[in-house]
Amino acid sequence: KIMWALADCNSFFCSVEKAFHPGLEGKPVCVLSSNDGNIIALTPEAKKMGIKRGDPVFKVKDIISCNNVKLFSTNMRLYAAMSRRVTNMLRKSIHRVENYSIDESFCCLDGYERLYDMENFMREIVEKVRLWTEIPMSVGIAPSKTLAKVGSKFAKQYKGYRSVCMIDTDEKRRKALSISDLSDVWGIGRRTLEKLEYYGVHTPLEFADKSENWVKSRFTLPTVRTWRELNGIDCIDTAEVIAKQTICTSRSFGNMVTELDDLKASIAHFASSCANKLRGQSSLCRSVTVFITSNRFRDDLPQYSNILTHTLPIATADTLEITNTAITILKELYRPSIQYKKSGVILGDISSNKVVTQYLFDPIPNRPERHHLMQLIDKINQRYGTKTILLGVEGVENQKWTTKCEQRTPNYLTDINEIMTIKI
Repeated sequence: KIMWALADCNSFFCSVEKAFHPGLEGKPVCVLSSNDGNIIALTPEAKKMGIKRGDPVFKVKDIISCNNVKLFSTNMRLYAAMSRRVTNMLRKSIHRVENYSIDESFCCLDGYERLYDMENFMREIVEKVRLWTEIPMSVGIAPSKTLAKVGSKFAKQYKGYRSVCMIDTDEKRRKALSISDLSDVWGIGRRTLEKLEYYGVHTPLEFADKSENWVKSRFTLPTVRTWRELNGIDCIDTAEVIAKQTICTSRSFGNMVTELDDLKASIAHFASSCANKLRGQSSLCRSVTVFITSNRFRDDLPQYSNILTHTLPIATADTLEITNTAITILKELYRPSIQYKKSGVILGDISSNKVVTQYLFDPIPNRPERHHLMQLIDKINQRYGTKTILLGVEGVENQKWTTKCEQRTPNYLTDINEIMTIKI
């Protein structure tokens, strides 16, 4: 059987911050959401103090101040740059690496078992990543990706595994599934969990021990694939999982805005980001949705929220076309004298860019040239940094609508103006 390894970076956002701030080892660290409102990532030390992911900062401010918890604003550019470094290190040692998320990668170990001891081989890679990036990792090895994720959780939870847990026998598989939580299994969402519990299934092992016909008669194909994976049958294509069916970018504003131009800038920024993500997964979209809303926590202010969707004549990933459509929608939604707190853009009806249905009355005659333009812009932004080239309507930095990030770590790895300096 082909063995898969899931390399999972521990508390990734916090680990990146600790890598650039010496002296935080063993201390509680939290990373905050946009506008520094909620905790979205935290170290085990912070969890032991009673802090939970999703907690509003103001609710746990006493714990933070009494225990000297270090807070950082989210910096996705820095985290993405560090993620690329970790992934590149994995690819230097392993031929086939599938980057599943910003902190997780699946590594195909087919054939490596003839040359190495799998556990020691992955431990050496974990140690190399730690030495070169200061990012700790946990690795699960198994004959399926879902079992590999189960193994990575054990490697993270129990120090005795020394960062690597391998599930290579049926005995190990059954033991791991018997002591795991059903809600933690990759591919089992809330509704599926409720349905399984309705049928009296409470552990991953009980689910795996059901017959395939029993699962097929009660659940959809994705759940059947999860069942097969739990039984050691590799059948999930991560490329299909990564390609999202909808792409959404939205933010709560740092300050409430009332002017249409400010909302235009935010919508253009979000539409451009969505289009970039769309091209990144080699997809096209047919629908563009825009929503705007006021501050629902301010009862003293007029309340308004609305959402509208437009369908495009041809599936596209063109930033200009998507942004123009989004701004057109915004003009229909906008109401003056309202103080807006949040806006967002959602791209839907997503399909592969390998097949494009043509339209006789296409309003854009130069699509090939526009496609080439998008490719050039993407290359420049990848080389010189995100938003090196951007739409004029997006405006400059530090506008009213931009989020608060008062405790943001500089972009040490991607911005020459923010490069780290050391005083000797």
